[in-house]
Amino acid sequence: MTKRGQVMLVDDEELVRQTTSQWLDLAGFDVTEYSDAASALAALQPDYPGILVTDVKMPRMDGQQLLHEALKRVPELPVILVTGHGSVDMAIAAVREGAYDFIEKPFDPERLVETLQRACEKRQLMLNNQRLQQQLNGSQGIETRLIGLSPAMERLRRDILRLAQIDTNLIIYGETGTGKELVAQCLHEFGPRSEQPFVPLNCGAIPENLFESELFGHEAGAFTGANKRRVGKFEYADGGTLFMDEIESMPLNLQVKVLRTLQEGTIERLGDNQQRPVNLRVIAATKSDLKGEPSFRQDLYYRLNLGQLYIPSLRERAEDIPLLFEHYARQAASAQELDYSPCSGQEWQTLQHYSWPGNVRELRNIATRYGLDPGCNLTELLNPSTPYLSECDEVGLPLSLQVQNFEAQVIRQTLQKYQGNIQAVLEALDLPRRTLNQKMLKYGINRSHFTE
Repeated sequence: MTKRGQVMLVDDEELVRQTTSQWLDLAGFDVTEYSDAASALAALQPDYPGILVTDVKMPRMDGQQLLHEALKRVPELPVILVTGHGSVDMAIAAVREGAYDFIEKPFDPERLVETLQRACEKRQLMLNNQRLQQQLNGSQGIETRLIGLSPAMERLRRDILRLAQIDTNLIIYGETGTGKELVAQCLHEFGPRSEQPFVPLNCGAIPENLFESELFGHEAGAFTGANKRRVGKFEYADGGTLFMDEIESMPLNLQVKVLRTLQEGTIERLGDNQQRPVNLRVIAATKSDLKGEPSFRQDLYYRLNLGQLYIPSLRERAEDIPLLFEHYARQAASAQELDYSPCSGQEWQTLQHYSWPGNVRELRNIATRYGLDPGCNLTELLNPSTPYLSECDEVGLPLSLQVQNFEAQVIRQTLQKYQGNIQAVLEALDLPRRTLNQKMLKYGINRSHFTE
């Protein structure tokens, strides 16, 4: 079993200590027992990755004294006090002194396990933040651009540094909001063309009648409204990198001209017969599988697909969610010189259970709003009561993401209304069963969360 976290358990009663230790071990914790506060303090190191659980009433040094001494050595250590002689005043005093929680005996073992789980998650988040801050302070490399400590992000950074040195065209695959343009920038900045232009182009945002002019440029008088010569993106990126986002949106008739440019290394402006040489690297990005896509030329696909990168979604690196949220929220608060209060344990759970259809773009938006107003309700930010208006007001979110968020919220609200009754939801939304299943899977919606 994968351990949930490390626990220092301090209790002078051997039977209670052993029984609690056995229960926590079965629950998946790595427990170290101590019969007195002094021996626990002697073993406590500043980089201890776990938490401290201690009885209050003990000889020589009691639990409250241990709390005080432990926090002097490790200020952010989660300490949970357990006592059979508690009172409201004692609990309030303990929390004011820095205790993570206060539990009375006889305690519900399940509640103890849940509390310890949240405390261990908080401790890991603190250590990850410290590690991240050390990386950001001590490094000027790719870690300052692509934040995350998960194996998936470490692998992505390694692949970027490797492919950056291979001066070929490539395709970046990833869902909306995963950071495809940022990855393309890193490929450019850490490659041999870093001193030359990086030119981004969103193929999905260009009207079809302007696409050719945007890519290849035009001479004055080439068409109605062409009052002066204009250099296209291919020519502007000469020597550097052209990043073509949402390349699956490129009109089929223009794919032939792009293919020819990549094959021959020349462009021809609209209204001009002169061939102009260009030397550039093309990085394409898509959320679709271009191989076998009927609307995308396969010869162009193979010309671009000399290398490829896959950017994991937030669902695939859930361990980075609290870290990223904390980073962006603190960044927003610091920029406005505001005090910042970290999320509670329950809020961390809310963050990690949310499906994040908009990935890092959506997370950064929510974290920024939270950092600017720490007193706001995080659950309301993630699931607004008026989702359509709320999402449409979010600066920086594209229309497609707003539609996805609205669609996911409508499904959640309907499931809530009918208490998870799928047949009722199908009738209310007028959807086929297969379509509803696909959308629930896409947005990470679990029917069991809405049943009584």
